[in-house]
Amino acid sequence: MSTHELHGGAKPLAAVQLHKVVRQFGNQRVIDDLDLNIAPGEFVALLGASGSGKTTLLRMLAGLDNIDSGQLRVPTARAAVFQEPRLMPWKRAWKNVVLGLRVENAKARAVAALTEVGLAHRLEAYPATLSGGEAQRVALARGLVREPRLLLLDEPFAALDALTRIRMHELIIELWRKHNPAVLLVTHDVDEAILLADRVIVLAQGRVAEQVRVDLPRARHSGQPGFQRLRAQLLGLLGVEVETGDVEQNPRYSHG
Repeated sequence: MSTHELHGGAKPLAAVQLHKVVRQFGNQRVIDDLDLNIAPGEFVALLGASGSGKTTLLRMLAGLDNIDSGQLRVPTARAAVFQEPRLMPWKRAWKNVVLGLRVENAKARAVAALTEVGLAHRLEAYPATLSGGEAQRVALARGLVREPRLLLLDEPFAALDALTRIRMHELIIELWRKHNPAVLLVTHDVDEAILLADRVIVLAQGRVAEQVRVDLPRARHSGQPGFQRLRAQLLGLLGVEVETGDVEQNPRYSHG
C-alpha cells in the first residue's frame, strides 16, 4: 500500500495518479485494481450505478479513507464539497469558510472567497438563514479558500432546485477557469456530466468501465450538436437504452 502527496517543485504529469488501487470491506472489493490519472486543471465527471465505488474513490482521494493496496498519488492541497453543505450552525458564514484554516488574515480571505461566490452580503449570516443554494456557495467558498490543486465534488448540486442548479453550474465553471484546479465531480446526472466535464468516466464494480471525452465547445447546452449523441452513449454505458428520439424529447433524462 502506498499513498503519496504532491508538493511544490516540478509540475507532475498528472494531478492524481492511481495504479492498481484496491479498497475492500471484508471479502468485497469496492475498488478493484483501479488505474486512473487526472491531469492538472482537468475537469472529470464520474458516473456509475449505486455501489460502483464512486463515493469510496472520492473519500480515498480526499484522505478520508485508506487504500488496501496499490499506489495513490494526490496533491496535499485538496478540498472536498459534499451534497450536504456541512456548515457549523453556530458559526457565521465567514467563520465557516475559514474553519480549520490557520492564517493571520482569515477574515480577509473569507471575504474574498465569499465575494467570488456572490455572497459578500451574507458574511455575518448564520447557516439557518441561508437558502440551499447559498449554503452550497459557502461550502464551495470553504473549499476554494484553501487554494486546492484538487477539488472533489460529491453530488454538490443534487439537492438544489433546477434554476439554482443551473446557476451553480455556471459558477463552478467560472471558478474552475479562474483557479484552475483539477476537479473530480461525482454525479448521477448524465446531463450534468456532459455540461461540466472535459472527460466522463464510467465506473463499474470498482473499475473504469469506459472513458468518454467531451469535446463540445463551452458554454454547453442540451440543444447543441453532439450533446444528444453523448447523452445516449453514456446512458447506454450505464445500462439505460434510449432511442435518439426519446432523448430529444426528454432533455433532462438522467440515470439515477
